[in-house]
Amino acid sequence: MSDTRSPRLHGLDTLRALAVTLVVLHHYTLFVSNDDHTFGWVGRIGWVGVDLFFALSGYLIGNQIFAAMGTAAGLSMKAFYARRLLRTLPNYLVILAIYFVWPAWGENAPLAPLWRYLSFTQNLGLAPGTAFSHSWSLAIEEQFYLVLPALALLGAALHLRMAAAWIFIGCVILGGMLLRAQLWSERVDGQQYGIYFYYKLIYYASLCRLDELVAGVALALVKHRHFVPWTRLTRYGNALLAAGLGVTGATFWLLLENRHGFAATVFGYPLLALGFGLLILAALAQRSLLRDLRIPGAGRLAVWSYAIYLTHRGMGAVAAGPLQELGYGPQTTTAIVVLLVLSVFSGWLLYRLVEAPFMALRERYVPSNLAQPAISPAPR
Repeated sequence: MSDTRSPRLHGLDTLRALAVTLVVLHHYTLFVSNDDHTFGWVGRIGWVGVDLFFALSGYLIGNQIFAAMGTAAGLSMKAFYARRLLRTLPNYLVILAIYFVWPAWGENAPLAPLWRYLSFTQNLGLAPGTAFSHSWSLAIEEQFYLVLPALALLGAALHLRMAAAWIFIGCVILGGMLLRAQLWSERVDGQQYGIYFYYKLIYYASLCRLDELVAGVALALVKHRHFVPWTRLTRYGNALLAAGLGVTGATFWLLLENRHGFAATVFGYPLLALGFGLLILAALAQRSLLRDLRIPGAGRLAVWSYAIYLTHRGMGAVAAGPLQELGYGPQTTTAIVVLLVLSVFSGWLLYRLVEAPFMALRERYVPSNLAQPAISPAPR
C-alpha cells in the first residue's frame, strides 16, 4: 500500500479498492451468509483479492527499495523497517487486542498463541477455523518486508549481476510450483481431510504463496534497472490492460470450479501473478484507461483498505446477530447493505483514530527510506 501523503496513482488506487472489495464480499459469503451464491461468482472468486494485494505490495515495496538504492544516499534498513512498522503495527495491534478481549469479535473461535501473532508466524501451520485467520496474509507480507531489503542490499554488496536477481525470482516461482505439487500429491490428493491440509500446508504457507509478491518485485526491478524495456512496455497501456484482463479472466475460469485441484494449485498462483502484474503495468502505463479513469470512492477505499481488511470480519461477526434478531437475515438486501456499510465504517474509524496519526508521526520523524538526507550543492 502506498503512503497516504504520497501522490495518488489512480490506477493503483482502483486495483487496491478492487482487492479489498473482493475480499470483503468473499468473507461475507464464507462467514456471514454461509452461502457462496450471495454475490454470485464474484463472491466465490473474491479470495483472489488477497493475491492482488500481494502483487501490489510486491511492486510498491520493491519500488521504494530500488528507488532508494539508486540514489547517492542509498537505502537505510533502519529507516525502511521503522517506516514499515509505523505503517502496519498500530492498526494491527489494536485489532489484535480486540480479538483477545472480545471473543464475539472473533466469532468465538479459538485464537493461536499470542506470540504467534506478535512474531507474525501465525500463518505457519495455521489451522482453518482459527480466529483472526485472515491475518495469515499480513504475516506473509511482514516476512516479505523483513527479507526483501536485506536480500537487495546483500546482492548490491556482493556486486551480483542483474541476471542473478532474475534467476532468483525464477527459482522462487518454480520452487513454489514444485513445492505445491509435492504437498498436494502427498497431503491433499485422495485424502479424507485433504481440504484441511490444503489450507494448512499450502494456502496459508509462506513458501507456497510468494508468486504474486515476487511478480510485483519483478515489475519494480524492470522499472529501476531496465529503463528501455520499461519505457517501451508502458507505451501500450490499453494493450496491457486487455492482456491483463484476458489472463485474469482465464485464470478465474480455471479456479472458480475447482480451486483445490492440482492444476489450480500448481499453476493458478503464477497465472494470477502474471495477470495482476499486467494490470499493475497497465495502471502505470501511458494513455491507459486504467491509469486515467477516476472511479468515485476508489481513492478513499484504497486509503482505508488496510484498516477495512483488519476490521470487516469482526464487524460482520458482531453485527449479523442483532440484525438477524430484527428479522433481517444475512442474505436479505437490508442486512447485506448494513453490514457492508459497517465494514467500511469500521475501517474508516480505525484509519482515522489509529492509522492516520501514526502516519503523520512517520512523515515527521522518518520521512524517507534514504540512508541520509540528500545534500544540496553549495551555492556559488
